[in-house]
Amino acid sequence: MTTTVGEPDQGASGPDEARSIDEQPPVDERLDILVPLPDLSQELARFLMVYKFGIDEMMTKINILRDEFTYARAYNPIEHVKSRLKSPESILAKAERKGAPPTLEGIREYVRDIAGIRITCSFISDVYSIMEMITRQGDVAVIEIEDYIARPKPNGYRSVHVIVEIPVFMSDRVESVYVELQIRTVAMDFWASLEHKIYYKHDRDVPEELRDELRVAAETARDLDVRMEALHERVHGRI
Repeated sequence: MTTTVGEPDQGASGPDEARSIDEQPPVDERLDILVPLPDLSQELARFLMVYKFGIDEMMTKINILRDEFTYARAYNPIEHVKSRLKSPESILAKAERKGAPPTLEGIREYVRDIAGIRITCSFISDVYSIMEMITRQGDVAVIEIEDYIARPKPNGYRSVHVIVEIPVFMSDRVESVYVELQIRTVAMDFWASLEHKIYYKHDRDVPEELRDELRVAAETARDLDVRMEALHERVHGRI
C-alpha cells in the first residue's frame, strides 16, 4: 500500500487535474458531455455511468454515517462531503500518460480515481475514524492507502487518500468500481483550496516566494488542527 493514490487533486499540487473537486460540474453533467464525443459513444457512456453509480453507493454509506451521528450520537465528525466524476478528456489523457492499454479495462486498471469523494472532518482523529468506519464495511475492499498526514507532501499537503473497490449491482450483472476517497480536516481543506487557486492562476509556475508562504501556511493549518483538537478534548473529553 505504498503506491501513491492516483495523483492527488490540486490541493496536493499534482499535475493531473485541470480542476479540483470543488470546480467540477455535478456528476450528472459529466455524463451529458459524452454525447457529442466521436468514437466513444454509448460504450464509454455506460462505462462512466457505472462509476457514477459507484459514487452513489459510497455517498449512501457516508450519508448513513452522517445521519447516525446526527440523530444517535452527540457528535458528528463529518463537516462536508463532495464528489466528482472525471471528464472523459481527463480520463483519456491520464490513461495515455500512464501507458494504459487502449481498452476500457485498461483505463479501469490504470486510472483508479475516475470516481472521487472528498470528506472534510473536524479533527485529525476524525479523519482516521471515518476512514476506519468506511473501510471495515464488508463490501468495501481497500486497494491502496496513502497517508499524507503521517507523511506530508513537500508542499505541506496533509490528507488521507484511499482507493476502495465496491460492487455495483446492475440489472444483469455486478460490476466492481474503484472510488478514491480523500479525507482531510477543515483547516487543510481550506489550505488546499487556496493552494489550487494559486497554482491555477500562475499556470502552475508559482514563484518560489509564494511556494514558501504556502508551506508555512500548511504548517499553520496543521498547528491549528492540533490546538483545536486538544481544546475539544479538554472541554468534551476524548472524541
